[in-house]
Amino acid sequence: MATSRSLLLLLPLLLLLAAPLHASDDDLDYLIDNADDIPANDPDGWLQEGSPDDDDDDLFHQDQAHDLPPFDEAHVVVLSTANFSDFLAARRHVMVEFYAPWCAHCQALAPDYAAAAAELVPLAHEVALAKVDATEDTDLAQKYDVQGFPTILFFIDGVPKDYNGARTKEAIVSWINKKLGPGVHNITTVDEAKKILTGEDKVVLAVLDSLSGAHSNEIAAASRLEDAVNFYQTSDPDVAKLFHIDPAANRPSLVMLKKEDEEKLTFYDGQFKASAIAEFVSANKLPLVITLTQETAPSIFDNPIKKQILLFVVANESSKILPTFKEAAKSFKGKLLFVFVERDNEEVGEPVSNYFGITGQETTVLAYTGNEDARKFFLDGEMSVENIKRFAENFLEDKLTPFYKSEPLPDSNEGDVKIVVGKNLDQIVLDESKDALLEIYAPWCGHCQALEPTYNKLGKHLRGIGSLVIAKMDGTANEHPRAKVCFAACWFWQFHFILFELDIRK
Repeated sequence: MATSRSLLLLLPLLLLLAAPLHASDDDLDYLIDNADDIPANDPDGWLQEGSPDDDDDDLFHQDQAHDLPPFDEAHVVVLSTANFSDFLAARRHVMVEFYAPWCAHCQALAPDYAAAAAELVPLAHEVALAKVDATEDTDLAQKYDVQGFPTILFFIDGVPKDYNGARTKEAIVSWINKKLGPGVHNITTVDEAKKILTGEDKVVLAVLDSLSGAHSNEIAAASRLEDAVNFYQTSDPDVAKLFHIDPAANRPSLVMLKKEDEEKLTFYDGQFKASAIAEFVSANKLPLVITLTQETAPSIFDNPIKKQILLFVVANESSKILPTFKEAAKSFKGKLLFVFVERDNEEVGEPVSNYFGITGQETTVLAYTGNEDARKFFLDGEMSVENIKRFAENFLEDKLTPFYKSEPLPDSNEGDVKIVVGKNLDQIVLDESKDALLEIYAPWCGHCQALEPTYNKLGKHLRGIGSLVIAKMDGTANEHPRAKVCFAACWFWQFHFILFELDIRK
C-alpha cells in the first residue's frame, strides 16, 4: 500500500503579498523523484501548453518578469547560520530581512532596503541592515517563526521585534532613527509629571535610585521594543506619589498608567530586564476588552498573548452584554485577550463573522487559539460572568472541543478535480492508499480564478492514475485540523490575501 502524502497547492498564493515558508523536504523529494511518473499519453497537448513558448505566463514566475533597475547592496550584510549569532552579539541594533530569492515582493523591496542601508552608513557604529536567505537557512527562519516573505525583524540586544512599517527607504530610515533616539525620558519635577499625566493616555514610569546606570539602561532598551507607549523614569519621591508608588518602596519600581481603562494602574513585579518589561507592557497596554477595528487589529494579532475570547454582538445590543464581558475579563488579564466585535459593522464585523462561520444576529462568544493554530470553540449557555469565566478557564486548560466549519457534502463528486469539504477531507485527501494534491482557494481570489483552467487541465491529464487524487477545497467555507488556514500579517480585510498551510503527515 502506498504511503499517503497530502500536498498543498500554493500556486495562486505565490503572487500575493507574502508567501508561505514551510514545505516538507520529503514531499519535495517525492515530486522530484516522480517527475517522470505521468500517463503514457498526453491528452490535449497539456504538457506543451505549459512550455516557455506558450502565450500564458508560468504562474510561478510571472511576477519575476519585471526587471528592476540596478542597485548597490554593498551596505546590506549577508547573514547565514554560520555568522548570524556572532554578528548580532557584536551589535546592539540589527535589522534583518528574511527573504526568498523567487519572491517578487522581496525583489521589490531590495532597492529600498539597500538604499536605507546606504543612508544609515554614518550610523554604522549603532545599526546595521542585513538579510538572510530563508530558503537556504531554514533553521534560522524556523527559530524566528518566519511565516512569509519578506519578514523583517529588528534586533535590539539580540531581542527581535517585528517591523510592520512601509517597505520604503524613507519609512525604514525614519523608523530606525526613532529606535536609536532616547527611548526613555527623565521626569525631575512634579510639574513635569502633571503635564504628562494630563497629556498622555498611556505611560510607563520607572522609579529608580539613579537616572543612569544598569536599571536605566534596561528601561531604555525596553522602550525601544515597544512603539505604542512612552517610557519615563524618575528618582523624585513626589513624582512617585503622583503615580501611586510608595516612595519608600524598594527600587526599581515600575507602573503602567492607562487613563481610559477601568484598571488605570498596573504594577510590574517581574525581573527588571528589558525583554521582560517590554513583554509586560505589550500584554497590558490594551484595555480589558479591545474593540476590533482596522486600527486595533495589529495590536491584537501581534500581541504576545495569542489566545483570545471574542464577543460578537450587534451594535444596539452591545451595551447590555459588554459590562458582563468586561467583568469576566478581569480574571484573565495577562493570560487572554478579550475582544469585542461589532458584528454588523460592514468593514470589520461582517468579514470576521464570516471567517468564524457566525451567521444571524445572535450574540456569540468564542475562544480562538490564534492564527498559528487557528482552533475555535463556541460558548454554550447563558452570557453570565460565571459562565464566561468557566469557559475561559476550560479554554486555558485545553478542555474544550474545537469547532470546524464545513460545507455540505457534494451531491456528485465524479469530476477530474474532486471537491473537498471539511467533512470529507479525511476520506479523499488522507486516504492512505492514495497520494493527493489539494488546492485550498478563496472564491474571490483573482489568482485562484486564473489558476482554475490550468488546474482543471491537470486533473484531466492525470485522471488515469488511480492512486492519485487531484482535489480542491474552498478555504473560506471549510476547515479541518489537518488543513490549517493561516492569515498572514493581520486579517484579510487589511491586505486581502490568505496563506494556506497543510499539516502534512506520512
